[in-house]
Amino acid sequence: MPRPSAREQIVQAGLKCLATKGFNGVGVQDITDTAGVPKGSFYNHFESKEALGAEIVERYGADKRRRELLTDKSIPPLERLRRHYERLSTVCADARFERGCILGNFSAELSNQSEVIRDSLRRLYERWTKDVEATIAEAQEQGAVSKALTAAELAAFLLDAYEGALLRARVERDNRAFERFMKFAFSKLLV
Repeated sequence: MPRPSAREQIVQAGLKCLATKGFNGVGVQDITDTAGVPKGSFYNHFESKEALGAEIVERYGADKRRRELLTDKSIPPLERLRRHYERLSTVCADARFERGCILGNFSAELSNQSEVIRDSLRRLYERWTKDVEATIAEAQEQGAVSKALTAAELAAFLLDAYEGALLRARVERDNRAFERFMKFAFSKLLV
């Protein structure tokens, strides 16, 4: 198997470091040390740590695995939504609640600090909301979810509530916030 490029090593190391310690808690040297590349390699590939952060957000959003479950028409739409959020929650729990979600972490830490990253996050949240919205609309058309609220309203609320649950789970280092999210989302809201 070919060795990953220095750029790819930097991106992967950046994701690991930034997800664990936060944007402001990590320096370029930390990233290059983790990547096993000289510090000069970083600047051959990225203008700044901010540029790396924006690329990480874009890649996170482009990850097809996040979208494939929501668009799998072989599974009923409400079940797809449930599995989508269960899968996301499992990833956080598997990381022992140390990492959280790079989107939530960057949103809390950088929304007033970096316009470039804030704009990347905004676009990603919009895409994610549209994917959830389409799945909810499908469930509404099948009669599995009430039309009392629009699919757009439900999707935005679910994303907001999930990101809040994720932050709280990280603080409390347990799954209770996810359990509450799932309970209310799937037994009270999406009915």
